[in-house]
Parts: sequence; structure tokens; C-alpha cells
Amino acid sequence: MRGKSEICQRKARKRPGTGQRQNCAPGQWNRSAVPGRKENDMNRNEWKEREAVYTCWLCNFPDMGNKQLHRLTELCGGPEAAYLADKEKWGQVLNPRQVQSLARYTAAWKPEAEYRKMKEQGIRLVTMGDEGYPRRLKDIPDAPYGLFVRGRLQTDDAPAVAVIGARECSEYGRYVAKCLGATLGRRGITVVSGMARGIDGISQEAALEAGGNSIGVLGSGVDICYPAQNRPIYERLIRTGAAISTYPLGTPALPRNFPPRNRIVSGLADAVVVVEARAKSGTLITVDMALEQGREVYIVPGRVTDRLSDGCNRLVKQGAGIVLSPESFLEEIWQLWETGKKAAGAGSGGKAGCKEANAFLERPDTAGLPEELARVAGVLDFDARSPEAIRQRLWDRYPEKPYPEKQIVACLMQLCMENLAIQVSPGRFCCRRG
Repeated sequence: MRGKSEICQRKARKRPGTGQRQNCAPGQWNRSAVPGRKENDMNRNEWKEREAVYTCWLCNFPDMGNKQLHRLTELCGGPEAAYLADKEKWGQVLNPRQVQSLARYTAAWKPEAEYRKMKEQGIRLVTMGDEGYPRRLKDIPDAPYGLFVRGRLQTDDAPAVAVIGARECSEYGRYVAKCLGATLGRRGITVVSGMARGIDGISQEAALEAGGNSIGVLGSGVDICYPAQNRPIYERLIRTGAAISTYPLGTPALPRNFPPRNRIVSGLADAVVVVEARAKSGTLITVDMALEQGREVYIVPGRVTDRLSDGCNRLVKQGAGIVLSPESFLEEIWQLWETGKKAAGAGSGGKAGCKEANAFLERPDTAGLPEELARVAGVLDFDARSPEAIRQRLWDRYPEKPYPEKQIVACLMQLCMENLAIQVSPGRFCCRRG
């Protein structure tokens, strides 16, 4: 019970959102402060396009923090007014080094040309005043001033779940992430993650392959695919989901970028699910941010002897929810959505049909395999075992027909080629599902 109260207290202590401004609504600027430029002087769309040109200038400056972006546009009256302001005005928000850096950057920047180049790459900027800005992000502490977006950013019309975990995941973790991502995708729930190697990318790819929606939050510029090995996922996100970033275009994936990125991952979601995390995993940073934002936290449990599950098991002790099957988890998420915590009426269709067999417990498809291959596949699980140990399991299940070890090795090699088994280390095999 002590642990249970701990996680509840951490959620209760979450800081109020910082989206509200003293002088204007979130993302809206005091337009009357722009000399000679009022909204009535031009077509509204033309005005918005012009503001977007200078928002592009502002958000691509790499040496300014999120809070400073908000303060500077409020002080000046908008992005264009900030562009036209003098150094003295900038100095009311920025330090002298930043002022000089912004002056050099502005002298070299060609607003219309750079904005046009950004649009030609299929990238757009969404700020807090825009209709397309995610509703959930407006309420988190230090809400991002703007988001660079490639693809279709759809977050407010259905539940969203962040699936995160170890980069160097086990075969068990890979299977669970794929199964969970696919089930969420089929049921119309957006899968949010960081497109990282391992659990993140696996869950997102599975959701997209199932015909669902996914959002990849990058720790680099949105025009840079990181890691490079996830290029197929990145390209698919751009076509059918969205890749987003708060960092200027061309920003490399530096280690310091990822903790701030994690707050966006959790901020876009209604709940966070952790699939494998070591005791000192960076995944736990995202969990802390999720609790600060008031998000629900769930874990997929693991064995107490498995170091990849140390972080997850600690979260269980602190009171995190447990995902025992994708189907039961789906019911909880849709219930959160439908009881008024989330957009009214957004999930009634998606919840239907959730009561199915536990997808985590599906057996491998051995139809069409010879009997001996099917039997060997049937005794494999996610624990890597030697051929001798597998032989013993076969003997326990089928004592009437002993299998020579050489025959078992041959069967294991064949199952690896059929993608039903994997050799995780020399002489040790486990099942491969999904």
C-alpha cells in the first residue's frame, strides 16, 4: 500500500500547465502591438501565412529556450514584430550572448525563401494558437511553443497511448511490443513513441502495419531520421502518421535532446505503457514526466531475475497499472476516454469487439509443418534453451517418441529459417512470434 500511495501522490503533485498567458490566450499574440499591421488590413489567411513565415524564423533559431520563445513573442506582439524588433527589445528576454547570436542569425536568414524551402519538404509549423496544435500538450508544464510536423498530426479525435521501453530488448519484449502496437492500431488508438531502436520502433511499426495511426516524436530536427536503421518506419510515419519535433530543422540527435523530447511523448498520450526497462533506464525519465503531467502509467510485468524488467517491477511496487492482455488494457483506455476525461463520444465504435482471447498467449502457427517441427516449435518459449534442454521438454510431453539431439538441432535450424525460432546465442534457442 505504501507504493500505491507513492505513485498517486506523484500524480497529485503535478504542476499546473503553463499554457495560459497573462495578456493573451495560448499561442495568441497582441496583434495591435505590431506597428501598422492589423488583422483587418489583410485577408486572414494571408496574415496567418505571413506570421508563419516569421514563426519559421523564430523556431529555427537554435539558441533560445521554450519559455524565452513564449516571452519574446508576447513582449513584441508576435513573430513578425519580434523579427523587426531591435536588440534592446530582444535584450529584455535574452542575455547579451543570445542577442548577438540572434542578430547574426537574423542577418543571414531569408524569411520567405527559408519558409518556402520548409514547405517544399512537406514540413509545417504548428503553434499553440493553431487549430492543429494537440489539445493534450496545451495543459502540460512548459508546453512547447511550436511543433515541426511531417505527415498528418491527428491526436484529439481518439485515445492515444505511449509505448516505450528498452532499446536492447529481449525477444519477449519484441513480441509484446509488436502484439500491443498491432492491437492498439487495429482498435483506433494512436500509438505515440520516440521512434527509437527496440520497443519504441517495434510498437510503432506494428501499429502502422495494422492500419492504425502513430506519432513519432524525434530528438532531432524533423527532417532527420534517427536512428538511420528506422528509415522505413520514418517514411511510413510521414505517409500515414506523423513525425514531429520541437527542434530546429537540421538539428542532430544529441544526447541532451532526448529528455526534453520525452515530455512530448508522454504529453501526447492518455497513458504510458512500459515494456522492459532496466533499473536505471532512460525510459523511467519519461515515466516521471508522465506522472508529473497526470498521465496513467502501466507496465508489462517481467521476471524478478530478469534485469530488463527491474525498472518495470519497481514501478509495480509503486502502484503502476499492469497490462496482462492487450484486450483488458483496451477496455481501460476506452473507459478513460468515454467517461469524460477525454473527448466526448470519441471511442464507442473502437471499444466494440475488445473481448477476445489474450493476444499475448497466442501460440505459433505451425499449420502445414511436419509433425516433428510442430512439436519442437510447441515446446519453445521466450527462455533461451539448449538443444538438450529442449530435448528434455519434448521427452516430458511426448515420452512415447524420444528425439535424438542431432534431430532436434536440425529442427531448430529449420524453425529459424521459418522465422518460428531464433538463436539468441551460440547453442541457445527460443521461440519467435509475430
